[in-house]
Amino acid sequence: MADASKPERYTSFRAFYPYYLSEHQHTTSRVLHFTGTALLILVAIVALSTGRYNLLWALPVIGYGFAWVGHFFFERNKPATFKYPFYSLASDFKLFFDILTGKEGFRSRK
Repeated sequence: MADASKPERYTSFRAFYPYYLSEHQHTTSRVLHFTGTALLILVAIVALSTGRYNLLWALPVIGYGFAWVGHFFFERNKPATFKYPFYSLASDFKLFFDILTGKEGFRSRK
């Protein structure tokens, strides 16, 4: 049975992002997502600026590792990455920068 509050399939990032936020309510999950994204950016910068491209293999492990711990142990839901990989990735970065700039917090505003 489909949930009447959400569409069968999201067709735009604008429609998807509120759903993404609803799946990221737990403070610890948001801290883990933020930390994973920050480390991912840091490792990417180090790898690209020093020519140590072998470090790039760690990016998915870092990004998904922190996020999935948040989902499986704190949110207790399935990551949106499985159904919406590109919207989910974009949302991870949007949430990161929204927290960084104060538009969002580690605590959900819901």
